[in-house]
Amino acid sequence: MGIVEEVGKDVNKVKKGDRVIVPFPVACGHCFYCEHKLYSQCDNSNEYGECGGIFGYSDTFGGYDGGQAEYLRVPYANVGPITIPEELSDDQALFLTDVLPTSYWGVDNADVKKGDTVVVLGCGPIGLSAIKWLMLKNVKRIIAVDRVSYRLNHASSYKGVEVINFEDHYDTGEYIKEITQGGADVVLDCVGMDGVMSNFEKVETLLKLQGGSKSAIEISSRCIRKGGTVMMVGVYGARYNLFPLGDFFSRNITIKMGQCPAQAYIPKILDIIKKGEYDPTDIITHKLSLSEGKYAYDIFDSKLDNCIKVVLKP
Repeated sequence: MGIVEEVGKDVNKVKKGDRVIVPFPVACGHCFYCEHKLYSQCDNSNEYGECGGIFGYSDTFGGYDGGQAEYLRVPYANVGPITIPEELSDDQALFLTDVLPTSYWGVDNADVKKGDTVVVLGCGPIGLSAIKWLMLKNVKRIIAVDRVSYRLNHASSYKGVEVINFEDHYDTGEYIKEITQGGADVVLDCVGMDGVMSNFEKVETLLKLQGGSKSAIEISSRCIRKGGTVMMVGVYGARYNLFPLGDFFSRNITIKMGQCPAQAYIPKILDIIKKGEYDPTDIITHKLSLSEGKYAYDIFDSKLDNCIKVVLKP
């Protein structure tokens, strides 16, 4: 998020001086996938791989610099940047870049319905934001799962949300299946490959035989009901061994996943925020200067000082 300093001669959607947010996918706006609103799969923004380009990732996703800097060059500027209305604060608008569309898309893509029982794995920024979208959907039951006490406490502060510390149970998935009498209608995996790894997974990962933890996948496979939907919102990379494919197949489970096509959702989310129907700011626990970026990542990554989300100010 920032102020436009310069624009190219063909840019007509933003102008110098505009306060804008820039969504994380880099998209051309005119390829087959962009025309079908799958902006995160743009065919023209990543010469190194099949998926679309993403700001701040590796060369696998186009090699674009990230936005946590004083300046950022934004390609395809008629597709990405969106001008923010004056009535919204920076804090209200900032998460339109990633957290809000990703969490909203997770709920939407999972086809969550009124009356569903939904399990949210992971109470970080994405998981907590997803919980609030679920509340707007009037689902019957929300069960949030994590092991970090202050994040579970934050989730439990939302009306009607049940919380489970997965370290309190030998088999969390089976426990959830028991208390829901058959399993959840939908599981939102907001953890991805950064979940807790077994010793075996640690060795496999060091040997490049595994792409990280699959603990959230294992819990999902056990706590979802027959015919339910597992939506993998969290990031997964590389290949995975011992994936519980048979558990999903034998019970007709629908599995969905991928990178959020953020541009497709931002206008609707922006309107919801402007109407006062959703406050994204409650997950902000720290505001630091850009020069404190390393410290910000340290406390976020190590779960220190009750950190949920850090906002960096230039």
